[in-house]
Amino acid sequence: MTENYYPDISPLKTGMAGTCPRCGRGKLFDGYLTVARKCSSCGLSYEFADGGDGAAWFVMLFVCVVGVGSILGVEVAYSPPFWVHALIAIPVLILLPLVLLRPAKGVLINQQWKTGAREGRHDT
Repeated sequence: MTENYYPDISPLKTGMAGTCPRCGRGKLFDGYLTVARKCSSCGLSYEFADGGDGAAWFVMLFVCVVGVGSILGVEVAYSPPFWVHALIAIPVLILLPLVLLRPAKGVLINQQWKTGAREGRHDT
């Protein structure tokens, strides 16, 4: 019996696409952020996947810097009224995390598989 060959695929590429870290074809997610049980293409079990809060932390950090930076930039450049700030800031601070959270979680899970990272345990 021959074993299947899976090419070395970038975790960034597969994570951004939301595909399997091993074959790059099957879906990584069942829902918006729910990780599937296994790959529908190669059968890789996703039991290793521990997304935790890493993706949310990185997304919040990035969005806060971009959001506050854009609000301050608009204020310094144009000094608009309050309603213009609300019109710009609310979509940036709500939509940007929604767009970035799934790809960030996919990249972290796929990097976890590639490096073989597992939860730390004490064997006593």
